[in-house]
Amino acid sequence: MKRVYVAGKYSDDNVLSVLGNIGRGIKLCKDLFLMGYAPFCPWLDHQYVLHTTDDERKSLTVSMFHAYSLAWLDVSDYMLVIPDRIENSRGVQAEIARANQIGIPIFYSIEEMINHERGISEVFGG
Repeated sequence: MKRVYVAGKYSDDNVLSVLGNIGRGIKLCKDLFLMGYAPFCPWLDHQYVLHTTDDERKSLTVSMFHAYSLAWLDVSDYMLVIPDRIENSRGVQAEIARANQIGIPIFYSIEEMINHERGISEVFGG
């Protein structure tokens, strides 16, 4: 099962846009899961916050979430980027830079990723 780090915009300037970003991200991860991939879905991170006590929540930081995400990126086979408005996302840009640094293939659509896999399979007689 290929591990796919899914990157895309999370934050935004209003709550409706944030919820839209979360919805798009979770849907894409669900689609990947149903296709047989093991997606990392950062849009589920809010569950950690929702399931902490007030005291636990005080110890959470944004940098903890960034470090946790990058730990998953480091062991992923692919990165799939939701291209919608990512040029304004410092987080997505940092994730793309890290994937490039460690040599993880980056794709901007499921079709592009699948075509890449088919090319690998054809080269190796799969």
